[in-house]
Amino acid sequence: MPEVPPNQNTWPPFHYIVRGIIRDGDHLLLCKQKDGAYTFLLGGHIDLGEAAKVALAREIKEEINADIEVGQFRGAIENAWDDQSEISLVFEVKHSLTKDVTPQPASPAEEHLEFLWVHIDQLFEHTLLPTPLVTWLQNENHDLWASTIG
Repeated sequence: MPEVPPNQNTWPPFHYIVRGIIRDGDHLLLCKQKDGAYTFLLGGHIDLGEAAKVALAREIKEEINADIEVGQFRGAIENAWDDQSEISLVFEVKHSLTKDVTPQPASPAEEHLEFLWVHIDQLFEHTLLPTPLVTWLQNENHDLWASTIG
């Protein structure tokens, strides 16, 4: 068994994340950093002691100023890259957004992000991360757990 570091600050960064599946027909709303090479679902960090559903509604409000209702839990994905790791909880989202209008960042703090509607068949072309999401979004019957580790 590995030895536990004496100072928690020596652990690599860990992120506890919530993500939302925002659909309009066969299109999904994705997010990317303007200078980034990959996309991800809207959402973000869950604050310590915050409920995941509350965090998702807060994050989407902060990102695109949309009021949403968090729907069904779709699963969790364990993911790691470089010297970081995360657990992402993924939920369906009920909303009034349409693919005819691309959301804009809600505030200057979010201007590093851009949003795009992507057809479900084009998710690989937009490098959606974490990668298990592509299969999940194209297949309603998937496991509730996926991992990119190992």
